[in-house]
Amino acid sequence: MGLAPDMAARRAELTPDAPAFTDHSTGRIWTFAQVNAEAAALAGGLHGLGLEPGARVAILCLNRAEFFIALFACLKAGLILCPLNWRQPEAELRPVMESVDCAAVIHDEPHATLAQALAGDRPCVPFAPGGGFALHGPAPAPRAIDEDAPWYLLFTSGTTGLPKAVIQTPRMAVANAANIAQHTGLTAQDHSVCFLPLFHTAGINLYTLPVYFWGAHSHILSKFQPDDLFTLIADGKITQFFGVPAIYQAFRLHPSIDRVDLTRVRGYACGGAALPVDLIRFFAERGALICNGYGMTETGPTGFLIDKGAALSKIGSIGKPQMMTEARLAGVADGQPGEGELEMRGATVTPGYYANPQATRAALTADGWLKSGDVARRDAEGYYTIIDRIKDMFISGGENVYPAEVERVLITHPDILEAAVIGLPDDKWGEVGAAFLIARPGQSADTAALPGWCRERLAGYKVPRSFHLLDDFPRTAAGKVRKPLLRDMLP
Repeated sequence: MGLAPDMAARRAELTPDAPAFTDHSTGRIWTFAQVNAEAAALAGGLHGLGLEPGARVAILCLNRAEFFIALFACLKAGLILCPLNWRQPEAELRPVMESVDCAAVIHDEPHATLAQALAGDRPCVPFAPGGGFALHGPAPAPRAIDEDAPWYLLFTSGTTGLPKAVIQTPRMAVANAANIAQHTGLTAQDHSVCFLPLFHTAGINLYTLPVYFWGAHSHILSKFQPDDLFTLIADGKITQFFGVPAIYQAFRLHPSIDRVDLTRVRGYACGGAALPVDLIRFFAERGALICNGYGMTETGPTGFLIDKGAALSKIGSIGKPQMMTEARLAGVADGQPGEGELEMRGATVTPGYYANPQATRAALTADGWLKSGDVARRDAEGYYTIIDRIKDMFISGGENVYPAEVERVLITHPDILEAAVIGLPDDKWGEVGAAFLIARPGQSADTAALPGWCRERLAGYKVPRSFHLLDDFPRTAAGKVRKPLLRDMLP
């Protein structure tokens, strides 16, 4: 068992008066010393409620600096924070909260009613109107922090059954920060922006926690607001930016895209899914070189990032495993080109799922490698490319069809903005593809002409049998398409 420092206290010792957060919903600027002091007082208050080390504490809020204060308070008190998805109704949240037996609920004002309904007779801890928390108590005595013990839990975006609670540890947080910092050249002079939801690993770790550890400054927006983001970029207040593909797509369509100097941001990165080729080139032409990466909630999340030197020459690649992450392909000799399920291990990888040994055993190999569920290809230079989810692959006429490959072709059509392909049962072929499409603004894709267009670019067995235009896709918090729900949208 290794020991981790009290991260908020250590940061406050090093740079007490430097700004840690600018919270744009309240206008408040928090220094590292103020964050640490408020976290210590909240930790004491939570102990005063009778919460013992190891107890789970739910939190329900939009993006606020108070989320990170609560996170550091839990580290000080030995509690486990459980961020809940505020987009879900009470009926969905209740079994999630009860699956880990939360003993209290922290909440912001917009979610007070929902939090109180979920809490029942458990204590509720609201944000204070002026910022911070009304609940205070004597700061707990410094404690040894087990770097491998659960610090917070993140719930997977399950499409069937109850979401699993992925354990996040102090070791994972520090290792993720190291992966990001060595790739981006992160310094204390950097500025990032937190706008992705804080019940998702991207909101917490890309890049807010790493930026905090490095003594840098994060701007916190309550949620994704393109106008506010463009203002921050135009004013030169952001130097490091992470987004998912849907964010970059929204940027491209924004009326101000050609009036904002994107080069004022030193580093752009993307994860969640591969960026389309035309989108990468669109931003590159405007001086914004986007580095694609890869990770999972279970990997802290950052496992891969492509280096800037290869971002355009190897479009579609996720790069190489970063410093704190090992990777291999199942069934492929180490270091050799090939294709197989991507497996990872290292300090960034979760020890498992909370109170779910069965799921943990299913996810980890006997020698400790996490099975990603993704098929990847490694080339002769060691660069990896994700081909598709194993579960998304379907077999048509005895041939393997990877939907991601078909989707990459479909989005090259001049009328198609996004595509999602699934396999459907078929009496003759076993399974056939169904393509769901979002048209580009002002365009309307001719679905009757698409089969012929696809046959010019794909093998016949890969061509979808049907094409369906939608206004939008059902998505997870990270913007990923929830493909099982597409079946319910068929006519």
